[in-house]
Amino acid sequence: MSKDSYLVGLIGSGIGPSLSPALHEREADRQGLRYLYRLIDIDVLGVVPEAVGDLVRAARDLGFDGLNITHPCKQLVIEHLDALSPQAEALGAVNTVVFEGGRAVGHNTDVTGFAASFARGLPDAPLERVVQLGAGGAGAAVAHATLTLGAGQVTVVDALPERARQLAGSLNRHFGAGRAVAAGPDRLPELLAHADGIVHATPTGMAAHPGLPFPAGLLRPGLWVAEVVYRPLETELLRTARALGCAVLDGGGMAVFQAVDAFRLFTGREPDSARMLADIAELAGAVAAPK
Repeated sequence: MSKDSYLVGLIGSGIGPSLSPALHEREADRQGLRYLYRLIDIDVLGVVPEAVGDLVRAARDLGFDGLNITHPCKQLVIEHLDALSPQAEALGAVNTVVFEGGRAVGHNTDVTGFAASFARGLPDAPLERVVQLGAGGAGAAVAHATLTLGAGQVTVVDALPERARQLAGSLNRHFGAGRAVAAGPDRLPELLAHADGIVHATPTGMAAHPGLPFPAGLLRPGLWVAEVVYRPLETELLRTARALGCAVLDGGGMAVFQAVDAFRLFTGREPDSARMLADIAELAGAVAAPK
């Protein structure tokens, strides 16, 4: 029997600016639900990311229906869950936990969220050679999404070479040999000179981590730039890229479409993605028009 009252939350670091509570609660209000979305910020609590397991157990014991998980806990949370969806297991990253009959089940809605946003915002973007900067929890999701969308090859670049190699290896096992390769940041000038586009999947550009993730001189007209950061919607990277004539995709669409899928998992009800896109445009500024 469908409920009409829900308690959910978000675990992560520096999540004060998150728009997830407003996105979920606004849609729930329109559906006549009592829906409380709480922020569980490890920085505010003064605990390390490895404490995510304790936080998940506490939320379950307190009667939460589910949790969203964000940086830096998307991979750390896995060992504390009872089961994983096939997609979360393939990714090795979880951004949504649903409590079902006392069990904590991990899902990943970042993959479908990024894929839906990219298809909407950059529908004609060439995908033969894609560079991705960042191989963490969000990076794993968007790399899977990019290859699912038909990318020829994704080159994964990360400041931690072993992390890039591990993600590339996982992608090749899932999508076939040669679909992903790993590279160090020192190769970015060479890679971006020949790439169709770049997906940025590090925290750089967030309110707490301002700046550019690489030198602006590496951008050029004809290169598309997709961002996962959505607060602010217009990061310094997107502003710089747009000024150069690059087609750009902000992180707002991914934030909305992953929230759409998470809301469905938490409630069993179908959210209205068009209304939620309008919400994020109001909450964080107009989502950049597709170019």
